[in-house]
Amino acid sequence: MPFQQGSARTRQRTVLLVGIVVLVVALVLAVVLASLLTHREEEDDLKMLKWKNRGTTKNLQEVVLGRCYNYVTARYPELGDKDCLKIWDSLKHAFIYKNPCNITSEDYQPLMELANHAIPCNKSLFWSKTNDLVHRYTKSNQNFLTLEDTLLGYIADRVSWCGDPSAPG
Repeated sequence: MPFQQGSARTRQRTVLLVGIVVLVVALVLAVVLASLLTHREEEDDLKMLKWKNRGTTKNLQEVVLGRCYNYVTARYPELGDKDCLKIWDSLKHAFIYKNPCNITSEDYQPLMELANHAIPCNKSLFWSKTNDLVHRYTKSNQNFLTLEDTLLGYIADRVSWCGDPSAPG
C-alpha cells in the first residue's frame, strides 16, 4: 500500500506541474499575441495617416509666398499691408507636425485673421467647386466674386497640404 500512495502523490505532482507549465505557456502566448496585435494596430494607424491623394504641393512655401505677394502687390495693391511671411508661418503652424485627423478650425484661426480683408459691398461670393462655370460668370459680371478672388482663396487654389506628426512634418 505505501507504494500506491507514493505513486498517487507523484501523479498529483506531475499533474500540478503540467498544469502550471500549461498556464505559463498560455500566459506567454497571450502576451505575445497582444503585443503583435497592438503592433499591427499601430501599423494600421500609420497607414491611415498616409495621404492617398496628391500629397503636399511641391515647393509649397514658394507657391504660397509667390501667390500672396502677387495678390497684394499686383492684383489688389490696397492690401499691401498684408505680411506674406506671417501668413505663410501661420499656415505652416496650422498643419505641420500634426495628425491630419486631429486638426481643427482653431488651428487655422490665426491664418484667417492675418489674411482677412474686406469684400466690396454688393458683391456675392461664389463657392467655386464648379470652377469653369463660376469663373466665366464672374468675369462677365463684375458684381460677383469667387473664393479665389479672396486672398486665402487665391493662395490655396489647387494647392494641397497635409501634416504628419513625424519628421519632416
